[in-house]
Amino acid sequence: MTKWPIRWDLLLRYRVIEIVALWEGRLTTNHLTQSFGIVRQQASKDINSYLADIAPNNLIYDKHLKGYKPSNSFSPKLTSGHADEYLHILSRREDMTVTFAELDMGFEHTAMVRPVTRNIEPEALRPLVQAIREKKRVDICYTSLKDGETVERIISPHTLVCTPLRWHVRAYCEHASGYRDFVLSRIHGVPDINDTATYSKQNDALWNTDVTIELIPDLRFNEKQKAVIEKDYGMTNGTLSIATNASLVRYLLDAYNIDTHMQKNRPQGQQIVVGNLEELMPYLTY
Repeated sequence: MTKWPIRWDLLLRYRVIEIVALWEGRLTTNHLTQSFGIVRQQASKDINSYLADIAPNNLIYDKHLKGYKPSNSFSPKLTSGHADEYLHILSRREDMTVTFAELDMGFEHTAMVRPVTRNIEPEALRPLVQAIREKKRVDICYTSLKDGETVERIISPHTLVCTPLRWHVRAYCEHASGYRDFVLSRIHGVPDINDTATYSKQNDALWNTDVTIELIPDLRFNEKQKAVIEKDYGMTNGTLSIATNASLVRYLLDAYNIDTHMQKNRPQGQQIVVGNLEELMPYLTY
């Protein structure tokens, strides 16, 4: 019989158990020891108590995987089962509490506007996570927005990327003979894992090209207005410098709502502009 409420630290660990099992298809004590800094015995105890008190039929131990996998009757009990829970664990592993919006921290006078979660299926994501971990090639069915046609592609994925509006996987595409970004919600069915990948993250030239984005107030503002914007963005000497890699430049500019293709009629519409746009233009081809 479950005792409510569950201690908040234990609740976090239970939720990670559900999220990792659902989206990776394999849960081990390492997931808990590395995420929470607990010993292996405590991690094992947490998994066993989750199975005893929360969801007895959710997990099955698989000797081949050397870990637990979700059962055919798996049903999330403490999480929503949405992909953003798993993906935010990846992107915010340094602060696990931000992953769980429903955690009651005793302060109700806040609100957060979240973008709509893209439709991502666990069956589509699990093989990609496995392929990245094991450096394998993957056969996927993908629908491009360019023509709306569904095609088969063999890719070698190396990184899951989180942007404010979507998630994608960075991968080498054998059809395009180059590295591309594949939106997770546009991958259909269950990706088929193949043999060892020939192309890795180390071969991705754009990914390994370090760049700095320099954001400055729109030059059409007067000095007092510029000072307000500089304070808003924590600029130093009128510039906000953001270190990234070449493959992520356009996503970072999108996050700051910066349109590099057209000049806004009113500076209030965008407020900030790219100070080193000419330097970044080679990385902004769409």
